[in-house]
Order: sequence, then C-alpha cells, then structure tokens
Amino acid sequence: MRKPEVEIGTWGERERRGPSAKESTLKNLEGLAWILDSSIPIPGMRFRIGLESVIGLVPVLGDAIGALLSTYILVVSAKMGAPRVTLLRMGFNIALEAVVGLVPLLGDLFDFAWKANRRNVELLRAHLENPTQARRADWFFAILFILGVIALLFLFGWAAFSMGQALRNWLAA
Repeated sequence: MRKPEVEIGTWGERERRGPSAKESTLKNLEGLAWILDSSIPIPGMRFRIGLESVIGLVPVLGDAIGALLSTYILVVSAKMGAPRVTLLRMGFNIALEAVVGLVPLLGDLFDFAWKANRRNVELLRAHLENPTQARRADWFFAILFILGVIALLFLFGWAAFSMGQALRNWLAA
C-alpha cells in the first residue's frame, strides 16, 4: 500500500512551483506567433519569415487567412483579461498587416518585417507582467490612433470639398 503524499508549506507555495495556466497559455501563444511569423529561415540570411508570410503570397485570400489566424491570439488575449485598449492595439497590428498585405509585393515585404503576432504576444506579456505600465502605453497609442483617424477623416473631407469646388468651377466655365 502506498503512503499518501503530504505537502508542507503555505497555501500559495504550490502555485509558485509550476507554471500557471496563464504562463502556459502565454507559452502556447508564443509558439503560435513563432510559427506564424518566424519559423522559416531564409537560406544565406539571418532573417526569418513565418507561415503567415507564405500564406500571404496568395492574393487577398492569403491575407484574409493570415488575419484570421492572427485573430486567435487576440481572442485568447481577451479571455486572459487584456484590457480593451491593449486589444485595440493588437487589432490595429492585425488590421495594418492585413490591409498593407493586400498591396502586391510591398505588402508581402511589409508582412515579412512587421510580425504582428509576435508584437501582440509581447503586448499581452507586458500586460501580464506589469498591467499599469502596459495600460499607460496602450492608452497613449489609443489616443494617438484616434487623433490620427480624426486627422485622416478631416483630410478626406477637405480633399472631397476641394474636388467638389474644382468640379463646380470646371462645370461653370
């Protein structure tokens, strides 16, 4: 007959010994990000690309599939309690990579360098390690992002108004 194992120590000591569920999930996300962004070495260079870059070579469909794969990291980050501003920043990384990826050749080169998945896992890691500091940086990004969108909308409005004025003057002449 086997003797029962008895652990001696404080209640919280057991959790400190092994990896927590969050650490384990973060390791899995890091592995996924590595596969998607950096798993394939380019012969003769120190630069690496990932599966998402290869998939992205297929016009439009490849970028859509890549964005869907990247969204998994975003969804898991939300389940792990990442704040909305951090999720906004992650979503921006994914959207930027997907939209620029639609441009032939330039988009593929951008995809090779941007590595949105690794960036997003780093954002999640920063939040888990120091939530206050990460949120401050995320809020700064969110404010800049919103100001950029407002400036872009203003620019589009000004361009539309100017084109309308030019068209009106052209038709009146």
